[in-house]
Amino acid sequence: MSVVVITGVAQGMGREVALRLAAAGDTVAGFDIDAQGIASLQAELDAQGHRALLTTLDVCDRPGILAFRDRVLDAYGHVDTVLANVGVGFFGPFEEVDLDQAGRCLEINVLGTAAVLQAFLPGMRARRAGTLVAVSSLVGQIPFPFESIYSATKFAVEGLVLSLRYEVEPFGIRVALIHPAQVSTSFAAKIHVLPPDGSPYRERVRRFIARDEELIVDALDPVAAADRIVAVVRTPQPRLMNPLDAKSRLFMSLNRFLPQRLRDELLLRQMDIR
Repeated sequence: MSVVVITGVAQGMGREVALRLAAAGDTVAGFDIDAQGIASLQAELDAQGHRALLTTLDVCDRPGILAFRDRVLDAYGHVDTVLANVGVGFFGPFEEVDLDQAGRCLEINVLGTAAVLQAFLPGMRARRAGTLVAVSSLVGQIPFPFESIYSATKFAVEGLVLSLRYEVEPFGIRVALIHPAQVSTSFAAKIHVLPPDGSPYRERVRRFIARDEELIVDALDPVAAADRIVAVVRTPQPRLMNPLDAKSRLFMSLNRFLPQRLRDELLLRQMDIR
């Protein structure tokens, strides 16, 4: 059985992954800024007889992450897998983006992921074993309109992991990326805000939001998404790229082979903003 660290563990996919790994006999440690969610997950795992080390922590708290790592290593001796799952969305026409708010998204999604992976890397290198998994997104491969900042963070996560792979594979450490498209959670609804009246982007954004909400209805639920993430986490030699659903696999394949003009046409029609 493995020791698995999960960030963003209080809700959604992270929580479901933690429950499934614990049920399979793995030891789970993790953190989230959501104190209430952490408390309820800890109680649920305790009631099921699973040993877990969970704490409330902001992924931007670098000293806190190092202290958490030390607690995990003191408790379990080593970590087999780190799943960097924490992330926030960001939505809006780039021209109207508040760059101070955008900076917070970059800090959480990119440097938060980097801080967690970096913290546990020395122990894995010393053992010459381990797996580092980062949750990216379909928009880390295919940028969507009105998601420029979020797309930028996920492109950055992809670049981070793809570069890191060359450095750590000689030490027996594997890396993998997870690519969700839509998952039927409140993630998108929290960030979908229409531009103000008079914005030149308002009508196209309205249509984009309406189409996105249609697609979310038929999207993977967190349970199904978690099952597929667990399969990646528990695979001894995971693939580098791991789209979670057929739609993501299709779009990622088309993105590699179709000319730009056709890719653009498909995307604009898919999101009803042609």
